[in-house]
Amino acid sequence: MSAAHSAWLDPGPWLEVSAASDANKVNAAILCERPGVAELAVLLSPAAGKYLDLMAHRAQLITRRHFGKTISLYAPLYVSNHCASGCLYCGFASDRDVPRRRLQKDELLAEILALKQKGLEEVLLLTGERSDKADFGYLLDCVSAASAHFSSVTVESFSMTEGEYAQLGQAGCTGITLYQETYDPAVYRKMHRWGFKRDYAWRLDAPARALSAGLRTAGVGVLLGLADPVADLLCLFRHIQYLRKTFWQAGILVSFPRICPQNGGYPPSQPVQDDLLAQIIFAFRICLPDVPLVLSTREKPHFRDGIAGIGISRMSVASKTTVGGYSRAGDGAAQDGQGQFDVMDPRSVEEFCEALRKKGLCPVLKNWDAAFQPPRFS
Repeated sequence: MSAAHSAWLDPGPWLEVSAASDANKVNAAILCERPGVAELAVLLSPAAGKYLDLMAHRAQLITRRHFGKTISLYAPLYVSNHCASGCLYCGFASDRDVPRRRLQKDELLAEILALKQKGLEEVLLLTGERSDKADFGYLLDCVSAASAHFSSVTVESFSMTEGEYAQLGQAGCTGITLYQETYDPAVYRKMHRWGFKRDYAWRLDAPARALSAGLRTAGVGVLLGLADPVADLLCLFRHIQYLRKTFWQAGILVSFPRICPQNGGYPPSQPVQDDLLAQIIFAFRICLPDVPLVLSTREKPHFRDGIAGIGISRMSVASKTTVGGYSRAGDGAAQDGQGQFDVMDPRSVEEFCEALRKKGLCPVLKNWDAAFQPPRFS
């Protein structure tokens, strides 16, 4: 592991900054024009928790400056729940007693058409960890099929080689989402009992391999609830700094997933409550002004409605976390109880878009057209 990587794994100095924060340091961090990891440490501190209104105001101003009043919408599409790994916190872990399946070509097309009927143009394809039943070749076929119908196709799947990421790009994939889950090596080993995902360093380097291969975006994050959230988030921020500096032409997105109820019943060891999640989002918006911040349907409607446009600029909608969940909505085998996790916001696209409009926000279903070629100037 490189020297740069080792720096991400030692949040100690910044945890000391966070612990020593006071009102003056919080106010200075909120108003800082070029905030970095030191300011983030302050804004994640208990002292900053007393200034959520001020942080929210600053976060909203920054969000409006860089993203206007728009909220980009996408949907996850689970193409397989086969998995060869043993993640303690996941409903798809290989020792979970759930029906396993993967979408066949006709089923994938049915899912695609069901999402298209909802007006969605951005889709995130998801699988379990690499397995014989759903390997790279299968995912590549799914990307090829989806890219013929959607303006943007990204994947959230297993870590791959640079060559495999390049093949995904050639098939129409524009980016990946891949969470490190936790940057604490000891907790990581405990959470990932077996399988390819147990290799911490291989996963850590995956976003860099994807961007090196030419993909345009990489979504990163930690699974809040696994370990000390402040330590994990400080490491995440350092990781983002490295990726943005190294791959300055690419785009980085940041998500804030919390552990949800799932088949397996793993409870978060360090729960993140709503107030702290809001503080985290405001802090990241202040310190990463132009980076899209993402919030999924893991969160309940009242929280999503309240936080939209105040830091968050991208959200999933009408999500199903089951394989075949869109085209088989009335089929008991495709209900959320057998998904990767329970969806907390079940609203339809129309209902959620109306909620955004009532807040004066503009839902965006498409913001990229691969067929468009900008004019050339001689």
